[in-house]
Amino acid sequence: MTTATPASRAPLDIAYLIGRYFDVVPDASDPAQRVAFGTSGHRGSALRASFNEAHILAVTEAIVSYRAAQGIDGPLYLGRDTHALSEPAFETALSVLCGHDLTVRVDRARGYTPTPVISHAILDYNRGRTAHLADGIVITPSHNPPEDGGIKYNPPHGGPAESSVTAWIEAEANRLLAGKPLAPRRAARASTVEGWDYVGLYVADLVNAIDLSAIRAAGLRIGVDPLGGAGVGYWAPLAERYGLTLDVVNTTVDPGFGFMPPDHDGRIRMDCSSPAAMRNLIALGAQYDIAFGNDPDADRHGIVTPSGGLMNPNHYLAVAIDYLFRERRAWPGAAAVGKTVVTSALIDRVAAGLGRAVYEVPVGFKWFVGGLHDARLGFAGEESAGASFLRRDGTVWTTDKDGLLLGLLAAEITAVSGQDPAAAYEALVARHGRPCYARLDIAINADTRAALGRLSADDVGLHVLAGDAIESVLTHAPGDGHAIGGVKVMSRDGWFAIRPSGTEDICKIYAESLRDEAHLARIQDDAQGFLESLLAKVVG
Repeated sequence: MTTATPASRAPLDIAYLIGRYFDVVPDASDPAQRVAFGTSGHRGSALRASFNEAHILAVTEAIVSYRAAQGIDGPLYLGRDTHALSEPAFETALSVLCGHDLTVRVDRARGYTPTPVISHAILDYNRGRTAHLADGIVITPSHNPPEDGGIKYNPPHGGPAESSVTAWIEAEANRLLAGKPLAPRRAARASTVEGWDYVGLYVADLVNAIDLSAIRAAGLRIGVDPLGGAGVGYWAPLAERYGLTLDVVNTTVDPGFGFMPPDHDGRIRMDCSSPAAMRNLIALGAQYDIAFGNDPDADRHGIVTPSGGLMNPNHYLAVAIDYLFRERRAWPGAAAVGKTVVTSALIDRVAAGLGRAVYEVPVGFKWFVGGLHDARLGFAGEESAGASFLRRDGTVWTTDKDGLLLGLLAAEITAVSGQDPAAAYEALVARHGRPCYARLDIAINADTRAALGRLSADDVGLHVLAGDAIESVLTHAPGDGHAIGGVKVMSRDGWFAIRPSGTEDICKIYAESLRDEAHLARIQDDAQGFLESLLAKVVG
């Protein structure tokens, strides 16, 4: 079935955008036009001279140099999503990789490949190996607007590259960008490019992560909206293989995403956690026992239930954790729950009820990679609707976020428990209390961003939060000790965290009350008062 509600806006001029990708030469002296790796690769737009052929040539050359320095000489798995700039960037990257005679594995039908599928392929190849390891590149800006592009690197552990790795690649790419213009390499031997059955191998292995027989036996009616992304070609083969009653409600692939409803601010984003962006699937939700969507590279999930509509990501994470640690009896007894410092504290209460430790890290899925890889973490999730978890036998599935997996888990929860995840959430909060969570974005300048990054616990100067004594102030994550790039202030029944965006001049204020909305409002007032005092010091 195909349904598409067009957004009321002028369509993206794709020909012009791609022309700018090839024609514009970025100014390497302008920080806005240099390569900059955030929490998930380098992103930008050809319209802003921040994602052009020169950037991809430089980044890919830098990755080739990094591979050589690290002795990584196995195949490189290359994937892309459906953004307009992903196709030319894919071809640019492929030309560089083939020019170095590297073995590159691409979708055998030259289709789209989700981020988690690349992670799965890397881990599958490297399992049992200690040499000649594989790695991967994904061309995607995630849920970003249609005019954006992105590129990210996954080393042999299969997950997002560590900060030390991306810093090296970024520095090398910018050195190349500032030098003599790079020319695209053309492959001398096409034999270095191998067509790979990404779809078949990933789909066949899903039975080892999800109880698909339970879903089939329950006869669930499942609705899926890929939001025009890379997951579009995976659902029909999956439904056929496992005998599922599954509709892909929108099979449209449009590089300009002209079918997408506007997000809350009028812009187009393929954000599967946004009620505005997910409006089309939400409208169909009553037709299905469970429905879900993914962003363009399918590393995020949005769960739509008959009883509660689109679930808040924090709510679904709590339900998933409670279900998995009760049902996956082969998982290691010491496997912990991974969460970021800005994810709901309800998860801490759920984990305590399960007798599981919580491993709390800064924002960014890269901090979970080692724990998932070694099965020290059974589940790892972010408040931004990204998560992954172990196989049913307690070994690693992916070390990157897997939105396909989390969508299917919602179907398994519904099939096995007899209630959808929203109903399961109500049962959870009856036991642990109902949290109230919110995030505010406030415009700041570069000086304030830098000041937030330098904060120490002594700089906070608060002793009371919404009338309660402050119990702790964090500038480093308790799980791994890494700096969180801001501050988190906690009382017994609430907390706030302030951190700057990694890519924009905005400050994010996260706040949560484990009491009620009025208490949350007081926490937010205190957080904004603290930020205003900090701004005054910076300006002064």
